[in-house]
Amino acid sequence: MKRTIFSFFHGFAVSYSLPGYVVFFIALHIHHLASAQFTVTGPDHPITTSVGGEAVLPCYLSPRMSAENMEVRWFRFQYHSVVHLYQKGQDKYEEQMLEYHGRTELLKDGITNGSVSLRIHHVQPSDHGQYTCFFQYDIFYEEAILELMVSAMGSDPHISVDGHQDGGIWVVCRSVGWHPEPQAQWKDHHGQLLSSASEKISKDTNGLFQTQISNVITEDSNQNLSCSVRNPLVNQEKISTVFIAELFFPRVSPWLVVLGVILAVVIALASYCFWRQHRAKECAQVLFVWNRCSQNCPQAVAQKPQLRQNCPATKEQLP
Repeated sequence: MKRTIFSFFHGFAVSYSLPGYVVFFIALHIHHLASAQFTVTGPDHPITTSVGGEAVLPCYLSPRMSAENMEVRWFRFQYHSVVHLYQKGQDKYEEQMLEYHGRTELLKDGITNGSVSLRIHHVQPSDHGQYTCFFQYDIFYEEAILELMVSAMGSDPHISVDGHQDGGIWVVCRSVGWHPEPQAQWKDHHGQLLSSASEKISKDTNGLFQTQISNVITEDSNQNLSCSVRNPLVNQEKISTVFIAELFFPRVSPWLVVLGVILAVVIALASYCFWRQHRAKECAQVLFVWNRCSQNCPQAVAQKPQLRQNCPATKEQLP
Protein backbone atom coordinates (compact mmCIF):
# COMPACT_ATOMS: atom_id res chain seq x y z
CA MET A 1 0.00 0.00 0.00
CA LYS A 2 1.46 3.34 -1.02
CA ARG A 3 0.94 6.63 0.81
CA THR A 4 2.31 10.03 -0.26
CA ILE A 5 3.38 12.70 2.23
CA PHE A 6 2.56 16.26 1.20
CA SER A 7 5.54 17.90 2.78
CA PHE A 8 9.17 17.38 1.88
CA PHE A 9 10.50 17.36 5.42
CA HIS A 10 8.97 15.80 8.56
CA GLY A 11 8.10 18.51 11.01
CA PHE A 12 8.21 21.20 8.29
CA ALA A 13 5.79 24.07 8.97
CA VAL A 14 5.11 27.38 7.23
CA SER A 15 3.25 30.47 8.29
CA TYR A 16 0.26 31.83 6.46
CA SER A 17 2.06 35.04 5.45
CA LEU A 18 2.95 35.71 1.82
CA PRO A 19 6.58 34.54 2.23
CA GLY A 20 5.19 31.44 3.92
CA TYR A 21 3.02 30.68 0.89
CA VAL A 22 6.01 31.13 -1.39
CA VAL A 23 8.05 28.69 0.68
CA PHE A 24 5.11 26.28 0.75
CA PHE A 25 4.71 26.19 -3.04
CA ILE A 26 8.45 25.83 -3.50
CA ALA A 27 8.37 22.89 -1.07
CA LEU A 28 5.40 21.42 -2.90
CA HIS A 29 7.24 21.71 -6.21
CA ILE A 30 10.31 20.01 -4.72
CA HIS A 31 8.05 17.26 -3.37
CA HIS A 32 6.64 16.62 -6.84
CA LEU A 33 10.18 16.35 -8.13
CA ALA A 34 11.01 14.02 -5.24
CA SER A 35 7.98 11.87 -5.90
CA ALA A 36 9.12 11.44 -9.44
CA GLN A 37 12.35 9.79 -8.22
CA PHE A 38 10.82 6.63 -6.72
CA THR A 39 7.80 5.16 -5.00
CA VAL A 40 7.55 2.68 -2.12
CA THR A 41 5.37 -0.38 -2.48
CA GLY A 42 4.17 -3.00 -0.04
CA PRO A 43 1.61 -5.81 -0.20
CA ASP A 44 -2.00 -4.78 -0.78
CA HIS A 45 -3.25 -7.33 1.76
CA PRO A 46 -2.57 -7.86 5.47
CA ILE A 47 0.30 -10.10 6.57
CA THR A 48 -0.95 -12.79 8.96
CA THR A 49 1.20 -14.63 11.49
CA SER A 50 0.87 -16.48 14.79
CA VAL A 51 1.95 -15.56 18.29
CA GLY A 52 5.46 -16.83 18.92
CA GLY A 53 6.25 -17.18 15.22
CA GLU A 54 7.95 -14.92 12.70
CA ALA A 55 6.59 -12.22 10.41
CA VAL A 56 8.21 -10.85 7.25
CA LEU A 57 6.94 -7.47 6.06
CA PRO A 58 8.00 -6.94 2.41
CA CYS A 59 8.78 -3.46 1.11
CA TYR A 60 10.60 -2.31 -2.02
CA LEU A 61 11.34 0.65 -4.27
CA SER A 62 9.89 1.22 -7.69
CA PRO A 63 11.62 1.51 -10.08
CA ARG A 64 14.22 -0.91 -8.82
CA MET A 65 17.28 0.88 -7.47
CA SER A 66 19.85 0.44 -4.74
CA ALA A 67 18.88 1.50 -1.22
CA GLU A 68 22.32 0.94 0.31
CA ASN A 69 22.91 4.67 0.79
CA MET A 70 19.32 5.52 1.77
CA GLU A 71 17.69 5.80 5.15
CA VAL A 72 15.20 3.01 5.70
CA ARG A 73 12.94 3.52 8.68
CA TRP A 74 10.26 1.12 9.88
CA PHE A 75 7.94 2.70 12.45
CA ARG A 76 4.55 2.17 14.03
CA PHE A 77 2.24 4.95 15.13
CA GLN A 78 4.46 7.94 14.40
CA TYR A 79 7.80 8.77 12.81
CA HIS A 80 9.78 8.41 16.05
CA SER A 81 8.14 5.12 17.12
CA VAL A 82 11.01 3.22 15.54
CA VAL A 83 10.74 -0.52 14.98
CA HIS A 84 13.96 -0.73 12.95
CA LEU A 85 16.29 1.91 11.50
CA TYR A 86 18.91 1.55 8.74
CA GLN A 87 21.02 4.64 8.24
CA LYS A 88 24.37 5.35 6.53
CA GLY A 89 24.80 1.71 5.63
CA GLN A 90 24.26 0.41 9.18
CA ASP A 91 21.47 -0.75 11.49
CA LYS A 92 20.85 1.81 14.22
CA TYR A 93 19.28 0.68 17.48
CA GLU A 94 19.49 3.84 19.58
CA GLU A 95 15.98 4.99 18.63
CA GLN A 96 14.37 1.55 18.55
CA MET A 97 11.38 1.00 20.81
CA LEU A 98 12.19 -1.16 23.82
CA GLU A 99 9.61 -3.85 22.99
CA TYR A 100 11.40 -4.60 19.70
CA HIS A 101 14.94 -4.92 21.06
CA GLY A 102 16.54 -8.11 19.77
CA ARG A 103 13.47 -9.09 17.74
CA THR A 104 13.92 -7.29 14.39
CA GLU A 105 16.07 -7.92 11.35
CA LEU A 106 16.32 -5.94 8.11
CA LEU A 107 16.69 -8.39 5.23
CA LYS A 108 19.35 -6.82 3.01
CA ASP A 109 19.81 -9.57 0.42
CA GLY A 110 17.88 -7.51 -2.10
CA ILE A 111 18.86 -4.04 -0.91
CA THR A 112 20.74 -3.31 -4.16
CA ASN A 113 17.42 -3.84 -5.95
CA GLY A 114 15.52 -1.67 -3.46
CA SER A 115 14.02 -4.56 -1.46
CA VAL A 116 14.30 -4.21 2.35
CA SER A 117 11.86 -6.52 4.06
CA LEU A 118 11.55 -6.45 7.85
CA ARG A 119 11.56 -9.69 9.84
CA ILE A 120 10.07 -9.73 13.34
CA HIS A 121 10.99 -12.65 15.58
CA HIS A 122 8.96 -14.05 18.48
CA VAL A 123 5.80 -12.23 17.44
CA GLN A 124 3.72 -10.89 20.33
CA PRO A 125 0.04 -9.89 20.45
CA SER A 126 1.12 -6.25 20.79
CA ASP A 127 2.79 -6.47 17.34
CA HIS A 128 -0.67 -6.53 15.77
CA GLY A 129 -1.43 -3.40 13.69
CA GLN A 130 -0.01 -1.00 11.11
CA TYR A 131 3.64 -0.52 10.13
CA THR A 132 5.16 2.20 7.93
CA CYS A 133 8.06 1.49 5.57
CA PHE A 134 9.87 4.79 4.96
CA PHE A 135 12.68 5.48 2.44
CA GLN A 136 14.64 8.74 2.25
CA TYR A 137 17.49 9.82 -0.03
CA ASP A 138 18.59 13.44 0.43
CA ILE A 139 15.32 15.36 0.16
CA PHE A 140 13.53 12.58 -1.68
CA TYR A 141 11.35 10.23 0.37
CA GLU A 142 8.28 8.04 0.14
CA GLU A 143 6.54 5.52 2.38
CA ALA A 144 4.10 2.63 2.33
CA ILE A 145 1.78 1.31 5.03
CA LEU A 146 1.50 -2.40 5.83
CA GLU A 147 -0.86 -4.32 8.09
CA LEU A 148 0.32 -7.12 10.38
CA MET A 149 -2.40 -9.32 11.87
CA VAL A 150 -1.41 -11.57 14.77
CA SER A 151 -3.50 -14.63 15.62
CA ALA A 152 -3.46 -17.20 18.41
CA MET A 153 -5.56 -20.33 18.72
CA GLY A 154 -6.41 -20.83 22.37
CA SER A 155 -7.05 -23.90 24.46
CA ASP A 156 -9.74 -26.47 23.83
CA PRO A 157 -13.01 -25.35 25.44
CA HIS A 158 -13.51 -26.78 28.94
CA ILE A 159 -17.13 -27.46 29.93
CA SER A 160 -18.00 -27.83 33.60
CA VAL A 161 -21.16 -28.12 35.72
CA ASP A 162 -21.26 -25.35 38.31
CA GLY A 163 -24.45 -26.26 40.21
CA HIS A 164 -28.21 -26.08 39.74
CA GLN A 165 -30.37 -23.10 38.85
CA ASP A 166 -33.98 -22.54 37.78
CA GLY A 167 -34.74 -26.25 37.79
CA GLY A 168 -31.81 -27.07 35.52
CA ILE A 169 -28.04 -27.42 35.46
CA TRP A 170 -25.72 -24.39 35.23
CA VAL A 171 -23.00 -25.25 32.70
CA VAL A 172 -19.93 -23.09 31.99
CA CYS A 173 -17.54 -23.16 29.03
CA ARG A 174 -14.06 -21.63 29.42
CA SER A 175 -11.12 -21.18 27.04
CA VAL A 176 -7.91 -19.13 27.24
CA GLY A 177 -5.03 -17.96 25.02
CA TRP A 178 -6.85 -16.38 22.04
CA HIS A 179 -6.01 -13.45 19.77
CA PRO A 180 -7.86 -11.42 18.65
CA GLU A 181 -11.04 -11.60 20.73
CA PRO A 182 -12.66 -14.99 20.13
CA GLN A 183 -16.32 -15.74 19.47
CA ALA A 184 -17.79 -18.38 21.80
CA GLN A 185 -21.17 -20.05 21.20
CA TRP A 186 -23.30 -22.93 22.42
CA LYS A 187 -24.65 -25.44 19.87
CA ASP A 188 -27.12 -28.30 20.16
CA HIS A 189 -26.55 -31.79 18.73
CA HIS A 190 -27.90 -30.56 15.38
CA GLY A 191 -25.34 -27.78 15.21
CA GLN A 192 -27.96 -25.08 15.82
CA LEU A 193 -26.86 -22.06 17.84
CA LEU A 194 -28.16 -21.69 21.38
CA SER A 195 -28.35 -18.44 23.31
CA SER A 196 -26.01 -17.93 26.28
CA ALA A 197 -27.22 -16.85 29.69
CA SER A 198 -23.98 -14.92 30.25
CA GLU A 199 -20.78 -14.13 28.35
CA LYS A 200 -17.48 -12.67 29.52
CA ILE A 201 -14.27 -11.82 27.63
CA SER A 202 -11.16 -10.53 29.38
CA LYS A 203 -7.57 -9.75 28.40
CA ASP A 204 -4.68 -11.35 30.25
CA THR A 205 -1.41 -9.63 31.06
CA ASN A 206 0.26 -11.44 28.13
CA GLY A 207 -2.12 -9.72 25.70
CA LEU A 208 -4.16 -12.86 24.98
CA PHE A 209 -7.91 -13.16 25.55
CA GLN A 210 -9.94 -15.62 27.58
CA THR A 211 -13.65 -16.22 27.19
CA GLN A 212 -16.39 -17.71 29.36
CA ILE A 213 -20.01 -18.43 28.47
CA SER A 214 -22.74 -19.98 30.63
CA ASN A 215 -26.16 -21.51 30.15
CA VAL A 216 -28.93 -23.32 32.02
CA ILE A 217 -29.73 -26.79 30.67
CA THR A 218 -33.03 -28.40 31.67
CA GLU A 219 -33.98 -32.05 31.42
CA ASP A 220 -36.48 -31.45 28.61
CA SER A 221 -34.08 -29.27 26.61
CA ASN A 222 -30.71 -30.06 25.03
CA GLN A 223 -28.77 -32.52 27.17
CA ASN A 224 -26.22 -33.06 24.39
CA LEU A 225 -24.52 -29.73 23.64
CA SER A 226 -21.26 -28.33 22.32
CA CYS A 227 -19.18 -25.24 23.08
CA SER A 228 -17.52 -23.67 20.04
CA VAL A 229 -14.78 -21.01 20.27
CA ARG A 230 -13.76 -19.43 16.96
CA ASN A 231 -10.90 -17.18 15.89
CA PRO A 232 -12.50 -14.63 13.52
CA LEU A 233 -9.14 -13.68 11.98
CA VAL A 234 -8.23 -17.11 10.58
CA ASN A 235 -11.80 -18.48 10.70
CA GLN A 236 -10.82 -21.55 12.70
CA GLU A 237 -12.56 -22.95 15.76
CA LYS A 238 -12.19 -25.46 18.56
CA ILE A 239 -15.15 -27.47 19.82
CA SER A 240 -15.87 -29.52 22.93
CA THR A 241 -19.02 -31.61 23.44
CA VAL A 242 -20.67 -32.87 26.61
CA PHE A 243 -23.65 -35.11 27.34
CA ILE A 244 -25.45 -34.55 30.64
CA ALA A 245 -27.15 -37.69 31.96
CA GLU A 246 -30.64 -37.53 33.47
CA LEU A 247 -29.40 -38.41 36.94
CA PHE A 248 -27.63 -35.04 37.16
CA PHE A 249 -30.87 -33.09 36.84
CA PRO A 250 -32.65 -32.05 40.05
CA ARG A 251 -35.84 -34.03 40.62
CA VAL A 252 -38.16 -35.14 43.49
CA SER A 253 -37.90 -38.86 44.36
CA PRO A 254 -41.24 -40.78 44.70
CA TRP A 255 -39.95 -42.22 48.00
CA LEU A 256 -39.46 -38.70 49.27
CA VAL A 257 -43.07 -37.90 48.39
CA VAL A 258 -44.35 -40.99 50.26
CA LEU A 259 -42.12 -40.21 53.24
CA GLY A 260 -43.40 -36.65 53.29
CA VAL A 261 -47.05 -37.80 53.34
CA ILE A 262 -46.40 -40.32 56.12
CA LEU A 263 -44.57 -37.69 58.15
CA ALA A 264 -47.46 -35.26 57.74
CA VAL A 265 -50.00 -37.88 58.90
CA VAL A 266 -47.88 -38.80 61.93
CA ILE A 267 -47.51 -35.15 62.91
CA ALA A 268 -51.30 -34.62 62.57
CA LEU A 269 -52.13 -37.69 64.69
CA ALA A 270 -49.62 -36.73 67.36
CA SER A 271 -51.05 -33.22 67.51
CA TYR A 272 -54.60 -34.56 67.86
CA CYS A 273 -53.65 -37.01 70.64
CA PHE A 274 -51.82 -34.29 72.51
CA TRP A 275 -54.85 -32.01 72.20
CA ARG A 276 -57.24 -34.70 73.48
CA GLN A 277 -55.00 -35.48 76.41
CA HIS A 278 -54.60 -31.83 77.32
CA ARG A 279 -58.36 -31.19 77.10
CA ALA A 280 -59.24 -34.26 79.22
CA LYS A 281 -56.83 -33.06 81.87
CA GLU A 282 -58.41 -29.60 81.94
CA CYS A 283 -61.91 -31.09 82.18
CA ALA A 284 -60.89 -33.34 85.10
CA GLN A 285 -59.52 -30.36 86.97
CA VAL A 286 -62.67 -28.33 86.38
CA LEU A 287 -64.89 -31.24 87.47
CA PHE A 288 -62.90 -31.69 90.65
CA VAL A 289 -63.26 -28.04 91.54
CA TRP A 290 -66.97 -28.05 90.69
CA ASN A 291 -67.72 -31.08 92.89
CA ARG A 292 -65.98 -29.49 95.83
CA CYS A 293 -67.63 -26.11 95.68
CA SER A 294 -70.90 -26.63 93.82
CA GLN A 295 -72.86 -26.26 97.05
CA ASN A 296 -71.14 -23.08 98.12
CA CYS A 297 -70.10 -21.63 94.71
CA PRO A 298 -73.04 -20.19 92.78
CA GLN A 299 -70.65 -19.36 89.89
CA ALA A 300 -69.80 -23.04 89.50
CA VAL A 301 -73.51 -23.87 89.24
CA ALA A 302 -73.87 -21.22 86.52
CA GLN A 303 -71.02 -22.75 84.51
CA LYS A 304 -72.61 -26.23 84.62
CA PRO A 305 -74.16 -26.02 81.05
CA GLN A 306 -70.82 -24.80 79.60
CA LEU A 307 -68.97 -27.60 81.37
CA ARG A 308 -71.35 -30.19 79.89
CA GLN A 309 -70.74 -28.76 76.37
CA ASN A 310 -66.94 -28.53 76.54
CA CYS A 311 -66.39 -31.74 78.45
CA PRO A 312 -68.94 -34.33 77.22
CA ALA A 313 -67.20 -37.05 79.19
CA THR A 314 -68.26 -35.39 82.44
CA LYS A 315 -72.00 -35.36 81.71
CA GLU A 316 -72.74 -38.48 83.77
CA GLN A 317 -70.59 -37.21 86.61
CA LEU A 318 -72.47 -33.94 86.99
CA PRO A 319 -75.42 -34.00 89.39
